[in-house]
Amino acid sequence: MRKRADELKKKVRTQLGTCEDIVGTMNLVDAIQHLGIEHLFKQEIDNTLRDIRTSEFTSSSLHEVALWFRLLREHGLWVSPDVFGKFDGDDARLSSVIADHDTRGLLSLYNAAHLLVHGEPELEEAISIARHHLESMTRDCDLNPVLANQVNRALNIALPRTCKRLETSLFISEYEQEEGWWRDLYTYVGLNYARDRAVEGYLWSCLVFYEKDLSFTRTFVAKMILLVTLMDDTFDSHATIQECRQLNSAIQRWDESAVTLLPEYLKKFYRELLRNFKVLQDQVTDNDKYRVTYTRKEFQKLSTYYLQEAEWSHQRHKPSFGDQITLTAMSSVIPLLCVSGTVGMGYVTKETFEWVASRTTAIVASAKIGRFMNDIAAMKRGKNKGDVASSVECYMNEHKVTMEVAIDKIDSLVEDEWRTLNQARFEDHKLFPVVEQVVNLTASMALFYDERKDAYTFATLLQDTIESLFVNPVPI
Repeated sequence: MRKRADELKKKVRTQLGTCEDIVGTMNLVDAIQHLGIEHLFKQEIDNTLRDIRTSEFTSSSLHEVALWFRLLREHGLWVSPDVFGKFDGDDARLSSVIADHDTRGLLSLYNAAHLLVHGEPELEEAISIARHHLESMTRDCDLNPVLANQVNRALNIALPRTCKRLETSLFISEYEQEEGWWRDLYTYVGLNYARDRAVEGYLWSCLVFYEKDLSFTRTFVAKMILLVTLMDDTFDSHATIQECRQLNSAIQRWDESAVTLLPEYLKKFYRELLRNFKVLQDQVTDNDKYRVTYTRKEFQKLSTYYLQEAEWSHQRHKPSFGDQITLTAMSSVIPLLCVSGTVGMGYVTKETFEWVASRTTAIVASAKIGRFMNDIAAMKRGKNKGDVASSVECYMNEHKVTMEVAIDKIDSLVEDEWRTLNQARFEDHKLFPVVEQVVNLTASMALFYDERKDAYTFATLLQDTIESLFVNPVPI
Protein backbone atom coordinates (compact mmCIF):
# COMPACT_ATOMS: atom_id res chain seq x y z
CA MET A 1 0.00 0.00 0.00
CA ARG A 2 2.89 2.37 0.73
CA LYS A 3 4.32 1.61 -2.70
CA ARG A 4 0.94 2.27 -4.30
CA ALA A 5 0.60 5.53 -2.34
CA ASP A 6 4.03 6.66 -3.51
CA GLU A 7 3.09 5.91 -7.10
CA LEU A 8 -0.12 7.93 -6.79
CA LYS A 9 1.71 10.86 -5.19
CA LYS A 10 4.16 10.81 -8.08
CA LYS A 11 1.28 10.90 -10.57
CA VAL A 12 -0.34 13.87 -8.82
CA ARG A 13 2.97 15.77 -8.79
CA THR A 14 3.35 15.04 -12.49
CA GLN A 15 -0.17 16.35 -13.14
CA LEU A 16 0.51 19.52 -11.18
CA GLY A 17 3.75 20.07 -13.04
CA THR A 18 2.55 19.37 -16.56
CA CYS A 19 -1.04 20.63 -16.73
CA GLU A 20 -1.00 23.67 -19.04
CA ASP A 21 -4.70 24.50 -18.67
CA ILE A 22 -5.31 26.96 -15.81
CA VAL A 23 -8.87 25.78 -15.19
CA GLY A 24 -7.81 22.13 -15.14
CA THR A 25 -4.99 22.95 -12.72
CA MET A 26 -7.34 24.87 -10.42
CA ASN A 27 -9.82 21.99 -10.37
CA LEU A 28 -6.99 19.60 -9.48
CA VAL A 29 -5.78 21.81 -6.61
CA ASP A 30 -9.35 22.23 -5.35
CA ALA A 31 -9.92 18.46 -5.39
CA ILE A 32 -6.63 17.84 -3.55
CA GLN A 33 -7.66 20.31 -0.86
CA HIS A 34 -11.16 18.85 -0.51
CA LEU A 35 -9.68 15.38 -0.13
CA GLY A 36 -7.50 16.57 2.73
CA ILE A 37 -4.16 15.64 1.16
CA GLU A 38 -2.85 19.11 0.30
CA HIS A 39 -0.10 18.77 2.92
CA LEU A 40 1.51 16.10 0.74
CA PHE A 41 1.88 18.58 -2.14
CA LYS A 42 2.33 21.88 -0.29
CA GLN A 43 5.34 23.10 -2.27
CA GLU A 44 3.87 22.07 -5.62
CA ILE A 45 0.54 23.77 -4.85
CA ASP A 46 2.27 26.96 -3.65
CA ASN A 47 4.34 27.12 -6.84
CA THR A 48 1.31 26.36 -9.01
CA LEU A 49 -0.84 29.07 -7.46
CA ARG A 50 1.92 31.66 -7.71
CA ASP A 51 2.22 30.83 -11.39
CA ILE A 52 -1.55 31.12 -11.82
CA ARG A 53 -1.58 34.51 -10.13
CA THR A 54 1.06 35.91 -12.48
CA SER A 55 -0.49 34.33 -15.59
CA GLU A 56 -3.15 35.95 -17.71
CA PHE A 57 -6.53 34.47 -16.80
CA THR A 58 -9.73 35.47 -18.53
CA SER A 59 -12.98 33.59 -18.29
CA SER A 60 -16.68 34.35 -18.65
CA SER A 61 -17.57 31.45 -16.37
CA LEU A 62 -18.68 32.57 -12.92
CA HIS A 63 -17.59 29.24 -11.42
CA GLU A 64 -14.08 29.48 -12.88
CA VAL A 65 -13.53 33.11 -11.83
CA ALA A 66 -14.83 32.42 -8.33
CA LEU A 67 -12.62 29.33 -8.02
CA TRP A 68 -9.59 31.37 -9.13
CA PHE A 69 -10.43 34.07 -6.56
CA ARG A 70 -11.01 31.62 -3.70
CA LEU A 71 -7.91 29.51 -4.23
CA LEU A 72 -5.60 32.50 -4.41
CA ARG A 73 -7.06 34.26 -1.38
CA GLU A 74 -7.10 31.04 0.63
CA HIS A 75 -3.36 30.78 0.07
CA GLY A 76 -2.62 34.36 1.08
CA LEU A 77 -2.32 35.73 -2.46
CA TRP A 78 -4.19 39.01 -2.75
CA VAL A 79 -6.55 39.47 -5.68
CA SER A 80 -9.10 42.22 -6.13
CA PRO A 81 -12.86 41.59 -6.08
CA ASP A 82 -12.96 43.67 -9.28
CA VAL A 83 -12.70 40.37 -11.18
CA PHE A 84 -16.42 39.88 -10.49
CA GLY A 85 -17.31 43.21 -12.11
CA LYS A 86 -17.95 41.53 -15.45
CA PHE A 87 -20.88 39.64 -13.90
CA ASP A 88 -22.66 42.68 -12.54
CA GLY A 89 -23.50 46.23 -13.48
CA ASP A 90 -25.02 47.61 -16.63
CA ASP A 91 -24.62 44.41 -18.67
CA ALA A 92 -26.58 42.43 -16.03
CA ARG A 93 -24.29 39.43 -16.44
CA LEU A 94 -24.96 38.15 -12.94
CA SER A 95 -28.68 38.22 -13.65
CA SER A 96 -28.16 36.13 -16.77
CA VAL A 97 -26.18 33.56 -14.79
CA ILE A 98 -28.97 33.36 -12.23
CA ALA A 99 -31.59 33.07 -14.96
CA ASP A 100 -29.67 30.15 -16.43
CA HIS A 101 -29.83 28.35 -13.07
CA ASP A 102 -26.02 28.12 -12.93
CA THR A 103 -26.09 26.63 -9.46
CA ARG A 104 -22.42 25.67 -9.41
CA GLY A 105 -21.39 29.18 -10.42
CA LEU A 106 -23.49 30.75 -7.66
CA LEU A 107 -22.20 28.26 -5.10
CA SER A 108 -18.61 29.07 -6.09
CA LEU A 109 -19.33 32.80 -5.85
CA TYR A 110 -20.97 32.36 -2.46
CA ASN A 111 -18.00 30.45 -1.06
CA ALA A 112 -15.38 32.74 -2.60
CA ALA A 113 -17.07 35.90 -1.35
CA HIS A 114 -16.73 34.67 2.24
CA LEU A 115 -13.02 35.49 1.98
CA LEU A 116 -13.93 39.19 2.07
CA VAL A 117 -12.08 41.73 4.20
CA HIS A 118 -13.11 45.12 5.57
CA GLY A 119 -14.33 47.58 2.98
CA GLU A 120 -15.56 45.14 0.33
CA PRO A 121 -19.30 45.85 0.04
CA GLU A 122 -19.44 44.23 -3.41
CA LEU A 123 -18.59 40.87 -1.83
CA GLU A 124 -21.19 41.41 0.88
CA GLU A 125 -23.74 41.98 -1.88
CA ALA A 126 -22.52 38.90 -3.75
CA ILE A 127 -23.08 36.77 -0.64
CA SER A 128 -26.59 38.15 -0.23
CA ILE A 129 -27.58 37.65 -3.89
CA ALA A 130 -26.04 34.20 -4.15
CA ARG A 131 -27.59 33.02 -0.88
CA HIS A 132 -31.06 34.19 -1.94
CA HIS A 133 -30.94 32.31 -5.21
CA LEU A 134 -29.27 29.20 -3.81
CA GLU A 135 -31.99 28.91 -1.20
CA SER A 136 -34.57 29.27 -3.96
CA MET A 137 -32.85 26.62 -6.07
CA THR A 138 -32.78 24.09 -3.25
CA ARG A 139 -36.57 24.47 -3.01
CA ASP A 140 -37.56 24.77 -6.65
CA CYS A 141 -34.88 23.08 -8.81
CA ASP A 142 -34.14 19.42 -9.33
CA LEU A 143 -30.47 19.55 -8.33
CA ASN A 144 -28.32 16.45 -8.53
CA PRO A 145 -27.78 15.01 -5.02
CA VAL A 146 -24.06 15.80 -4.80
CA LEU A 147 -24.51 19.45 -5.72
CA ALA A 148 -27.57 19.75 -3.45
CA ASN A 149 -25.54 18.46 -0.48
CA GLN A 150 -22.73 20.94 -1.18
CA VAL A 151 -25.18 23.84 -1.45
CA ASN A 152 -26.90 22.94 1.81
CA ARG A 153 -23.58 22.63 3.65
CA ALA A 154 -22.39 25.99 2.31
CA LEU A 155 -25.64 27.71 3.31
CA ASN A 156 -25.02 26.42 6.82
CA ILE A 157 -21.27 27.19 6.92
CA ALA A 158 -19.46 28.60 3.88
CA LEU A 159 -16.59 26.48 2.60
CA PRO A 160 -13.69 28.76 3.70
CA ARG A 161 -15.01 28.59 7.28
CA THR A 162 -15.56 24.85 7.57
CA CYS A 163 -13.36 22.44 9.50
CA LYS A 164 -11.23 20.86 6.79
CA ARG A 165 -11.18 17.36 8.22
CA LEU A 166 -14.98 17.27 8.55
CA GLU A 167 -15.40 18.58 5.01
CA THR A 168 -13.03 15.87 3.74
CA SER A 169 -15.04 13.10 5.40
CA LEU A 170 -18.17 14.32 3.58
CA PHE A 171 -16.48 15.12 0.28
CA ILE A 172 -14.78 11.75 -0.29
CA SER A 173 -18.05 9.92 -0.93
CA GLU A 174 -19.24 12.79 -3.14
CA TYR A 175 -16.02 12.85 -5.15
CA GLU A 176 -16.62 9.25 -6.21
CA GLN A 177 -19.88 10.43 -7.80
CA GLU A 178 -18.47 13.55 -9.47
CA GLU A 179 -17.79 12.28 -12.97
CA GLY A 180 -17.75 15.60 -14.76
CA TRP A 181 -19.75 17.28 -17.48
CA TRP A 182 -21.12 14.30 -19.37
CA ARG A 183 -22.16 12.15 -16.41
CA ASP A 184 -23.92 15.15 -14.82
CA LEU A 185 -25.65 15.97 -18.11
CA TYR A 186 -26.57 12.40 -19.04
CA THR A 187 -28.03 11.69 -15.60
CA TYR A 188 -29.80 15.03 -15.33
CA VAL A 189 -31.60 15.00 -18.69
CA GLY A 190 -32.83 11.47 -18.01
CA LEU A 191 -32.94 10.25 -21.63
CA ASN A 192 -32.32 6.64 -20.70
CA TYR A 193 -32.99 5.42 -24.24
CA ALA A 194 -29.99 7.38 -25.59
CA ARG A 195 -26.54 5.86 -25.99
CA ASP A 196 -24.00 6.74 -23.30
CA ARG A 197 -20.93 7.31 -25.45
CA ALA A 198 -18.64 9.67 -23.51
CA VAL A 199 -15.51 7.57 -24.02
CA GLU A 200 -16.27 6.85 -27.67
CA GLY A 201 -17.04 10.51 -28.38
CA TYR A 202 -13.76 11.63 -26.84
CA LEU A 203 -11.91 8.87 -28.68
CA TRP A 204 -13.31 10.11 -32.00
CA SER A 205 -12.30 13.67 -31.22
CA CYS A 206 -8.86 12.60 -30.03
CA LEU A 207 -8.19 10.62 -33.21
CA VAL A 208 -8.62 13.80 -35.27
CA PHE A 209 -7.41 16.58 -32.98
CA TYR A 210 -4.54 14.84 -31.23
CA GLU A 211 -2.00 17.69 -31.16
CA LYS A 212 -0.98 18.97 -27.74
CA ASP A 213 -2.16 22.55 -28.36
CA LEU A 214 -5.66 21.44 -29.45
CA SER A 215 -6.89 20.32 -26.02
CA PHE A 216 -9.82 22.76 -26.05
CA THR A 217 -10.76 21.74 -29.60
CA ARG A 218 -10.74 18.07 -28.56
CA THR A 219 -13.07 18.79 -25.66
CA PHE A 220 -15.33 21.06 -27.70
CA VAL A 221 -15.76 18.53 -30.52
CA ALA A 222 -16.32 15.66 -28.06
CA LYS A 223 -19.12 17.65 -26.44
CA MET A 224 -20.70 18.25 -29.83
CA ILE A 225 -20.61 14.52 -30.58
CA LEU A 226 -22.30 13.69 -27.29
CA LEU A 227 -25.01 16.36 -27.63
CA VAL A 228 -25.70 15.17 -31.17
CA THR A 229 -25.95 11.57 -29.92
CA LEU A 230 -28.71 12.58 -27.50
CA MET A 231 -30.58 14.42 -30.27
CA ASP A 232 -30.05 11.67 -32.84
CA ASP A 233 -31.32 8.90 -30.57
CA THR A 234 -34.37 11.00 -29.71
CA PHE A 235 -35.32 11.48 -33.35
CA ASP A 236 -34.38 7.94 -34.41
CA SER A 237 -35.37 5.70 -31.56
CA HIS A 238 -37.88 7.27 -29.21
CA ALA A 239 -39.85 10.39 -30.12
CA THR A 240 -43.18 10.33 -31.91
CA ILE A 241 -43.39 12.34 -35.12
CA GLN A 242 -45.21 15.11 -33.26
CA GLU A 243 -42.49 15.20 -30.60
CA CYS A 244 -39.84 15.32 -33.36
CA ARG A 245 -41.56 18.37 -34.84
CA GLN A 246 -41.78 20.02 -31.43
CA LEU A 247 -38.12 19.40 -30.68
CA ASN A 248 -37.01 20.79 -34.03
CA SER A 249 -39.22 23.88 -33.59
CA ALA A 250 -37.65 24.55 -30.18
CA ILE A 251 -34.12 24.07 -31.50
CA GLN A 252 -34.78 26.48 -34.38
CA ARG A 253 -36.07 29.12 -31.95
CA TRP A 254 -33.09 28.57 -29.61
CA ASP A 255 -34.64 30.43 -26.73
CA GLU A 256 -35.51 29.41 -23.17
CA SER A 257 -39.15 30.31 -23.77
CA ALA A 258 -39.39 27.58 -26.44
CA VAL A 259 -39.25 24.93 -23.70
CA THR A 260 -43.04 25.24 -23.48
CA LEU A 261 -43.27 23.61 -26.92
CA LEU A 262 -41.76 20.37 -25.67
CA PRO A 263 -43.07 17.27 -23.94
CA GLU A 264 -41.99 17.03 -20.33
CA TYR A 265 -39.24 14.44 -20.88
CA LEU A 266 -37.38 16.68 -23.37
CA LYS A 267 -37.44 19.91 -21.38
CA LYS A 268 -34.32 19.19 -19.36
CA PHE A 269 -32.39 18.19 -22.47
CA TYR A 270 -33.38 21.41 -24.23
CA ARG A 271 -32.40 23.61 -21.29
CA GLU A 272 -29.06 21.84 -20.97
CA LEU A 273 -28.44 22.13 -24.71
CA LEU A 274 -28.85 25.90 -24.57
CA ARG A 275 -26.86 26.18 -21.35
CA ASN A 276 -23.94 24.14 -22.66
CA PHE A 277 -23.65 26.22 -25.81
CA LYS A 278 -23.71 29.36 -23.69
CA VAL A 279 -20.94 28.01 -21.45
CA LEU A 280 -18.88 27.07 -24.50
CA GLN A 281 -19.43 30.53 -25.99
CA ASP A 282 -18.18 32.08 -22.75
CA GLN A 283 -15.08 29.88 -22.67
CA VAL A 284 -13.65 30.89 -26.05
CA THR A 285 -11.81 34.04 -27.05
CA ASP A 286 -13.61 36.88 -28.78
CA ASN A 287 -12.00 35.80 -32.05
CA ASP A 288 -13.57 32.35 -31.72
CA LYS A 289 -17.10 33.35 -30.68
CA TYR A 290 -18.40 33.55 -34.24
CA ARG A 291 -17.22 29.98 -34.80
CA VAL A 292 -19.31 28.77 -31.85
CA THR A 293 -22.25 30.66 -33.36
CA TYR A 294 -21.69 28.86 -36.67
CA THR A 295 -21.49 25.55 -34.80
CA ARG A 296 -24.85 26.30 -33.21
CA LYS A 297 -26.31 27.03 -36.66
CA GLU A 298 -24.95 23.72 -37.93
CA PHE A 299 -26.57 22.01 -34.95
CA GLN A 300 -29.88 23.62 -35.90
CA LYS A 301 -29.48 22.47 -39.52
CA LEU A 302 -28.74 18.97 -38.30
CA SER A 303 -31.99 18.99 -36.33
CA THR A 304 -33.85 19.95 -39.52
CA TYR A 305 -32.25 17.05 -41.39
CA TYR A 306 -33.14 14.64 -38.60
CA LEU A 307 -36.75 15.84 -38.75
CA GLN A 308 -36.89 15.32 -42.51
CA GLU A 309 -35.63 11.77 -42.04
CA ALA A 310 -38.30 11.23 -39.36
CA GLU A 311 -40.97 12.58 -41.71
CA TRP A 312 -39.87 10.17 -44.46
CA SER A 313 -39.94 7.28 -42.02
CA HIS A 314 -43.36 8.30 -40.68
CA GLN A 315 -44.75 8.55 -44.23
CA ARG A 316 -43.04 5.27 -45.22
CA HIS A 317 -41.51 7.26 -48.03
CA LYS A 318 -38.92 5.50 -50.17
CA PRO A 319 -36.65 8.22 -51.55
CA SER A 320 -34.59 7.86 -54.68
CA PHE A 321 -30.94 6.98 -54.18
CA GLY A 322 -29.94 10.55 -55.13
CA ASP A 323 -32.45 12.20 -52.77
CA GLN A 324 -31.44 9.89 -49.96
CA ILE A 325 -27.75 10.75 -50.27
CA THR A 326 -28.43 14.49 -50.62
CA LEU A 327 -30.19 14.49 -47.26
CA THR A 328 -28.37 11.85 -45.25
CA ALA A 329 -24.88 12.98 -46.18
CA MET A 330 -25.74 16.24 -44.42
CA SER A 331 -27.21 14.37 -41.45
CA SER A 332 -24.00 12.37 -41.06
CA VAL A 333 -22.72 14.95 -38.51
CA ILE A 334 -19.56 15.54 -40.58
CA PRO A 335 -20.41 19.16 -41.58
CA LEU A 336 -21.04 19.99 -37.91
CA LEU A 337 -17.77 18.39 -36.78
CA CYS A 338 -15.79 20.17 -39.50
CA VAL A 339 -17.07 23.56 -38.30
CA SER A 340 -16.76 22.81 -34.58
CA GLY A 341 -13.24 21.49 -35.22
CA THR A 342 -12.06 25.02 -36.06
CA VAL A 343 -12.86 26.29 -32.55
CA GLY A 344 -9.62 26.77 -30.63
CA MET A 345 -7.43 26.57 -33.72
CA GLY A 346 -5.43 29.76 -33.72
CA TYR A 347 -4.05 29.23 -37.21
CA VAL A 348 -7.47 29.07 -38.88
CA THR A 349 -8.00 32.35 -40.73
CA LYS A 350 -11.35 33.83 -41.68
CA GLU A 351 -10.79 32.63 -45.25
CA THR A 352 -10.10 29.05 -44.23
CA PHE A 353 -13.06 29.04 -41.84
CA GLU A 354 -15.36 30.20 -44.63
CA TRP A 355 -14.05 27.31 -46.73
CA VAL A 356 -15.06 24.87 -44.00
CA ALA A 357 -18.42 26.50 -43.33
CA SER A 358 -19.43 26.69 -47.01
CA ARG A 359 -19.67 22.91 -47.44
CA THR A 360 -17.21 22.58 -50.25
CA THR A 361 -16.87 19.45 -52.37
CA ALA A 362 -14.29 18.10 -49.91
CA ILE A 363 -16.68 18.47 -46.95
CA VAL A 364 -19.49 16.84 -48.93
CA ALA A 365 -17.16 14.01 -50.00
CA SER A 366 -16.23 13.37 -46.37
CA ALA A 367 -19.92 13.41 -45.38
CA LYS A 368 -20.81 10.91 -48.11
CA ILE A 369 -18.00 8.56 -47.10
CA GLY A 370 -19.26 8.64 -43.51
CA ARG A 371 -22.84 8.05 -44.61
CA PHE A 372 -21.98 5.17 -46.95
CA MET A 373 -19.85 3.39 -44.34
CA ASN A 374 -22.53 3.86 -41.68
CA ASP A 375 -25.28 2.56 -43.96
CA ILE A 376 -23.34 -0.56 -44.93
CA ALA A 377 -22.71 -1.29 -41.24
CA ALA A 378 -26.40 -0.70 -40.49
CA MET A 379 -27.43 -3.32 -43.05
CA LYS A 380 -25.36 -5.84 -41.12
CA ARG A 381 -26.56 -4.97 -37.63
CA GLY A 382 -30.21 -4.00 -38.25
CA LYS A 383 -31.69 -0.53 -38.09
CA ASN A 384 -33.41 1.57 -35.43
CA LYS A 385 -37.17 1.85 -35.72
CA GLY A 386 -37.00 5.48 -36.81
CA ASP A 387 -34.22 5.12 -39.39
CA VAL A 388 -35.06 6.22 -42.92
CA ALA A 389 -34.30 3.81 -45.76
CA SER A 390 -30.51 3.58 -46.08
CA SER A 391 -28.47 4.29 -49.19
CA VAL A 392 -28.01 0.53 -49.61
CA GLU A 393 -31.77 -0.09 -49.52
CA CYS A 394 -32.50 2.82 -51.85
CA TYR A 395 -29.96 1.56 -54.38
CA MET A 396 -31.40 -1.96 -54.16
CA ASN A 397 -34.96 -0.67 -54.69
CA GLU A 398 -34.04 1.68 -57.52
CA HIS A 399 -31.88 -0.75 -59.48
CA LYS A 400 -33.57 -4.02 -58.46
CA VAL A 401 -30.33 -5.62 -57.29
CA THR A 402 -29.24 -7.71 -54.32
CA MET A 403 -27.72 -6.27 -51.17
CA GLU A 404 -24.28 -7.60 -52.16
CA VAL A 405 -24.42 -5.81 -55.52
CA ALA A 406 -25.59 -2.59 -53.88
CA ILE A 407 -22.79 -2.74 -51.31
CA ASP A 408 -20.20 -3.31 -54.03
CA LYS A 409 -21.49 -0.23 -55.87
CA ILE A 410 -21.44 1.91 -52.74
CA ASP A 411 -17.92 0.73 -51.94
CA SER A 412 -16.90 2.05 -55.35
CA LEU A 413 -18.60 5.38 -54.56
CA VAL A 414 -16.57 5.58 -51.33
CA GLU A 415 -13.43 5.25 -53.46
CA ASP A 416 -14.66 8.03 -55.78
CA GLU A 417 -15.28 10.37 -52.85
CA TRP A 418 -11.79 9.69 -51.49
CA ARG A 419 -10.39 10.85 -54.81
CA THR A 420 -12.42 14.05 -54.53
CA LEU A 421 -11.07 14.54 -51.03
CA ASN A 422 -7.50 13.93 -52.17
CA GLN A 423 -7.92 16.53 -54.91
CA ALA A 424 -8.62 19.18 -52.26
CA ARG A 425 -5.07 18.78 -50.93
CA PHE A 426 -3.73 20.50 -54.06
CA GLU A 427 -6.32 23.20 -54.78
CA ASP A 428 -5.11 25.97 -52.46
CA HIS A 429 -2.09 25.48 -50.22
CA LYS A 430 -3.33 28.09 -47.73
CA LEU A 431 -6.22 25.76 -47.01
CA PHE A 432 -4.04 22.70 -46.49
CA PRO A 433 -4.17 22.68 -42.62
CA VAL A 434 -7.98 22.48 -42.57
CA VAL A 435 -8.08 20.09 -45.52
CA GLU A 436 -5.78 17.84 -43.50
CA GLN A 437 -8.22 17.97 -40.57
CA VAL A 438 -11.08 16.95 -42.87
CA VAL A 439 -8.97 14.06 -44.17
CA ASN A 440 -8.16 13.00 -40.59
CA LEU A 441 -11.84 13.16 -39.68
CA THR A 442 -12.75 11.00 -42.68
CA ALA A 443 -10.01 8.49 -41.93
CA SER A 444 -11.18 8.20 -38.32
CA MET A 445 -14.51 6.78 -39.46
CA ALA A 446 -12.82 3.56 -40.48
CA LEU A 447 -12.28 2.77 -36.80
CA PHE A 448 -16.03 2.82 -36.21
CA TYR A 449 -17.41 1.42 -39.48
CA ASP A 450 -14.70 -0.60 -41.21
CA GLU A 451 -15.24 -4.32 -41.74
CA ARG A 452 -19.03 -3.72 -41.89
CA LYS A 453 -19.28 -3.03 -38.15
CA ASP A 454 -20.84 -0.21 -36.13
CA ALA A 455 -18.42 0.19 -33.24
CA TYR A 456 -19.94 3.50 -32.12
CA THR A 457 -23.23 1.75 -31.32
CA PHE A 458 -21.61 -1.53 -30.20
CA ALA A 459 -18.78 0.04 -28.26
CA THR A 460 -17.31 -3.18 -26.88
CA LEU A 461 -15.68 -3.53 -30.30
CA LEU A 462 -13.48 -0.56 -29.36
CA GLN A 463 -12.24 -1.85 -26.02
CA ASP A 464 -8.82 -2.99 -27.21
CA THR A 465 -8.28 0.25 -29.13
CA ILE A 466 -9.26 2.42 -26.18
CA GLU A 467 -6.99 0.50 -23.82
CA SER A 468 -4.05 0.71 -26.23
CA LEU A 469 -4.46 4.49 -26.62
CA PHE A 470 -5.37 5.59 -23.10
CA VAL A 471 -4.58 2.82 -20.62
CA ASN A 472 -1.65 0.63 -21.60
CA PRO A 473 1.73 2.29 -22.09
CA VAL A 474 3.48 1.99 -25.43
CA PRO A 475 6.14 -0.79 -25.19
CA ILE A 476 9.66 0.65 -25.22
